[in-house]
Amino acid sequence: MNLISAWLLHDEHDHDAAAAHDPGHHHTDHNLRAAYLQVVADAAVSLLALVGLSAVRIIGWVWMDPVMGIIGALVIANWSWNLIRNAGAVLLDMQAEPGLAREIARRLEADSDDRIADLHIWRVGPGHNAAVVSLVSARPEAPAVYKASLSHVTIEVQRCPGPH
Repeated sequence: MNLISAWLLHDEHDHDAAAAHDPGHHHTDHNLRAAYLQVVADAAVSLLALVGLSAVRIIGWVWMDPVMGIIGALVIANWSWNLIRNAGAVLLDMQAEPGLAREIARRLEADSDDRIADLHIWRVGPGHNAAVVSLVSARPEAPAVYKASLSHVTIEVQRCPGPH
């Protein structure tokens, strides 16, 4: 059952991982990833237990069962640590992916005289970033134009006629 569950969850897990290559669309679902890792870890621990018990029964190596248990615990601890670190980055509003600020600046400054005076970005959830942007513009657009590029955004626009 673990292998079937892992196979079913793997397609969704790969889809989310592939989306991570696009800096503006990082969609890691930590719940889905945790479920996937749990069934894979359960299958791996079951396999290690079978190897350890077989070694005890066939070869007589009584030490092999606890060794397999320790290896399983280390594998699970490593996966758990990575999951905690990634989920913690969202929970603690860590800074967004590198390059995202350049992409946001490119979108907001493209085809206009708008210039970013100040920009702060942080992750607020899988695939969602919050931003506070201060723009300087001779001809400011409506707020909806700027907000279309981001979710959870606060934009301040300062009118500044002439070159800036």
